[in-house]
Formats: sequence, structure tokens, C-alpha cells
Amino acid sequence: MSSTTTFDTIEFQTINRGYNTVFHANRLSLGLVVPIENYDRSPVPEMDRHVERVQLAERLGYSAVWLRDVPFNVPSFGDAGQTYDPFVYLGLLAGKTERIALGVASVILPLRHPAHVAKAAATVDVFSGGRLILGIASGDRPEEYPALRVPFADRGALFRESYDYIRKMSQTRPETESDFGQTRGDIDLLPKPVSAKLPLLITGGSQQSPEWLAKHGDGWMTYPRPLTVQALSINDWRRRLEEVSRPNQPVMQPLYVDITEDPKTPPQPIHLGFRIGTHHLREYLRARQEIGVNHVALNLRFNRANIESTMKRIADEVLPDFSE
Repeated sequence: MSSTTTFDTIEFQTINRGYNTVFHANRLSLGLVVPIENYDRSPVPEMDRHVERVQLAERLGYSAVWLRDVPFNVPSFGDAGQTYDPFVYLGLLAGKTERIALGVASVILPLRHPAHVAKAAATVDVFSGGRLILGIASGDRPEEYPALRVPFADRGALFRESYDYIRKMSQTRPETESDFGQTRGDIDLLPKPVSAKLPLLITGGSQQSPEWLAKHGDGWMTYPRPLTVQALSINDWRRRLEEVSRPNQPVMQPLYVDITEDPKTPPQPIHLGFRIGTHHLREYLRARQEIGVNHVALNLRFNRANIESTMKRIADEVLPDFSE
């Protein structure tokens, strides 16, 4: 099964070093979700050797690491993410790495002022030499919104206004007016992104119409689905891009994996992924590459084997099939 059309073969736009390294038409790359550790028995990770593991990921050839924006530890959600503020953490990682792309999957726009997002993101982009990829989302944890006096029902409109605000902040002396505030072109927001704008990847639907999604963003973050369903969703999204004369855009998805010792272990479902051997993981990834997935962010939260050994096994047995 393939989604390849003439449109799909068009190379993606050039934005910054991170985006250009991770995303290529008709090719899949692999990244890792931070924290890179097993914490299946607790919602809060230990963050053990967290910087060293990101540095190992870079040495092993993974193309990106991805941090999530989890403002509060919500018990019903069951996952505190990497616990640290993503932008502060990205600043640390920018100074501790040299090549690997630094991604956020995804910052919850309605819960942050867009001026702060734009300034923090551009700062990370500058510190890292253009390696930031900024995923954006409307948020899916209702409990967080009252803590910040933000109506959960307004998150769709706030997402759009924040998106527009962040885009305009890449301009010199921007002019903007929304519920977040106004600028009249007499002040400026510094620093500017390395390559004129930030790469913004929209997560899921983010409370927007399909038409709005097609007209905005620099890529799409979606969730793992059965192969045929995923192929249909990617085909539909790229068809909409063509209809509004937008350039070809990358698609990425996460995948939880528990890598077994036997490479031939068939996939056994776990939360948003599989307990799986490396042979079948390669098959899964090849099938996703064929339907138009350009990047998969592997999450090792439920991985039972030693984390460093698992990272090396994937690098040795899977990555070579998805490298240049």
C-alpha cells in the first residue's frame, strides 16, 4: 500500500537545520521521546542520566529528541512527561548537543502567552544553531485550564490567535491585535529565529477545521493508527494541502515500544504501540514510510530491557534501514 503521488515526491520546504535534517519526502527518520527511560510503574520519571542519554542518542544517529509540554501532573492523565519546563530543558540540551534536532511535541498554546512562546522558542533556535522544531497543540487535559484561569471551551480560538501571534513575531516590528494583546509596529520581539521563521507542526486537529489545518503549519503530528486508516488520513490531509496550494508537508507520529530480546517477536499491543522485536519493528516502519509517514518518535516508557542497550540495538538493527 502506498500513498505516493507526484505531490508526495516534492521535497519539503527549507526552514531550519533541525527541520531540514529530520524531514525528507518519501523517507522516514527516527527520533526518541524524552525522558528516555522506563517509568511504567509511576507517572513521574526519575530522569536518570537524562542528558547523557540524549547525548547517546545523538552519537547513535537518531535524528531528533522530543520533549512534551506537561504544565501539571494530572493524576487521571497518568504521565508527568519529562517534568521540567520544556524551554528551559531545551536550552540545556542545546548546549549539551551539536547535531540532533530538538523538538517539542507539543507546546500547549492556550496555556502560555504567545509572546513568551515566541521568545523562548527563538532563543532555543539561536542557541542550538537552528535545530528547534516546535510542535503546537490545543491541549487535552481539562484539569489544567482552571489552574491558569483559561476556559477549556475556548482553547480552539485561543490556539488560532496564539498561532497567528507567534507567526507575526518572526517579523521585524510586528503588528498584531488579539485577546493576547496588541503591538503597533513600534516595538520588536528579540531574538528572531535563525532562518526567518520557526517550524510549527500542528498536533492532531487542535480543535480546528480540516480547511484551517491545511492552510497553516509546517507539518502534521498525528497519532498511531492501523495502517489503512493512517494511509487514508495522510492522503486526505495532503489532498487538502494541494487544494489550497500549500507546499508538501511532513507527517510524524509517536510509537511506544518495548523491544524484546528475540528480534522475531511479533507485535503485541501496548499503550499506543507494541511489544515487538526489531525485525517486526523494521517492517512496521517500512510500511509507515510507504504510506507517507516521515518521522516516528519512539517512546521507551514501557521498555523492559536496559535503556542504553535498547537504544544501541535499535541503532544497530533498525536505523540503517532509515538513514541516508
